[in-house]
Amino acid sequence: MKHYPHPKFAKEGWLFIGISSVLALAVLMLTNIVAALPFILIAIFVLQFFRDPAREIPQDENAILSPADGKIIAIEQVNDPYQNVESLKISVFMNVFNVHSNRSPVDGEVVDVQYFAGKFLNADFDKASLENERNAVVVKMNNGYRITFVQVAGLIARRILCYTQVGNWLKRGERYGFIRFGSRVDLYLPLNAKPLVIIGQKVKATETILATLD
Repeated sequence: MKHYPHPKFAKEGWLFIGISSVLALAVLMLTNIVAALPFILIAIFVLQFFRDPAREIPQDENAILSPADGKIIAIEQVNDPYQNVESLKISVFMNVFNVHSNRSPVDGEVVDVQYFAGKFLNADFDKASLENERNAVVVKMNNGYRITFVQVAGLIARRILCYTQVGNWLKRGERYGFIRFGSRVDLYLPLNAKPLVIIGQKVKATETILATLD
């Protein structure tokens, strides 16, 4: 099953896509291809940044899906500061060439949403998880487990968008947020979660299974 949460280009980028495309076309019409080339390249970059492709959705209820495209940069046991419990943390780093639409890793009820203002350190740094601007969502699954997934701003990222709230029901693969221009997403899972990814592995939102629950 594929999930099309929006058109194939994210709604957050429509204005940017329109402006950059019109500007590139105007410069091309008024000058020449050499002068217009930088504007064309910018338009192409904006277009690829805001792409939002459909994804296959694994249906295993015990599977924890990746909430973002990117690269695995952390797999470790830590304290989940949003639930104050020991957890398995898996972090996905997104660079400017990744899809930046964020999607729910599980089915469940949103029981908590917390926003924190903060710094804009390089999202690849470990301390970015607790010092950068971030937005945490806690979801209670049907099996009773609670997991936390956190959008973290980065060095270039200056806008975290979260569209869910307490009481909402999220479906796996459902689009719930967006981060503009490079960042990370941290997941805090129960300690019995079995990771299925390794450090440095590239993952895709929804399609990649990060871990399974016993």
